[in-house]
Amino acid sequence: MGRPRSAKGRAAETHRRLAEEYPGAECELDHDGPFQLLAATILSAQCTDKRVNMITPALFAAYPRPEDLAGAVPHELEEIIRSSGFYSNKAKSLLGMAQRLVEVFDSEVPGSMPDLTSLPGVGRKTANVVRSVALGLPGLPVDTHVGRLSRRLGMTTETDPVKVEYELNPMVPMAERGLFSLYLILHGRRVCPSRKPLCGECVLNDFCPSADV
Repeated sequence: MGRPRSAKGRAAETHRRLAEEYPGAECELDHDGPFQLLAATILSAQCTDKRVNMITPALFAAYPRPEDLAGAVPHELEEIIRSSGFYSNKAKSLLGMAQRLVEVFDSEVPGSMPDLTSLPGVGRKTANVVRSVALGLPGLPVDTHVGRLSRRLGMTTETDPVKVEYELNPMVPMAERGLFSLYLILHGRRVCPSRKPLCGECVLNDFCPSADV
């Protein structure tokens, strides 16, 4: 097909090509169910998925249910998650999240955006990860990779993640939003980093406004 001229056209062509480039793409945070993914995503702030996956086996062995995590001793929880960085704040978020799940949501992870973002430590990005990956609901998580690539590809000029999400949502079918985000994340990590993007190896370089090839 010809080069897409509109932002929506570039989004559609980006999705099509990256789906071919990354077949079978999945969330790289190890988890078993919404509660584990919620906790893992909270830990992933300013931390690699690889590091989180090294921490969560011990975390979920010690606290397999929201009720268990809600009753955790703070310093013991901090020791388990210390290597994730910002462990004191993350421990507070995990405790608060679990306590609210138990007290308000009968220990079940809710699906609505307002309910999810009412949990301590949960913003729209984390909520969208849980919605799209674990709950089968529409959600387009915007992290640093999604923001960077969507700007480079001319889909948005926004820098605020929430505004980026609101601009991208109408361009992507609801059922595809989670995968669209995942494709951009994988492509950002492997081909289009913030510095020295590998434009010569990029399957999008023929229509990317930022390509240097």
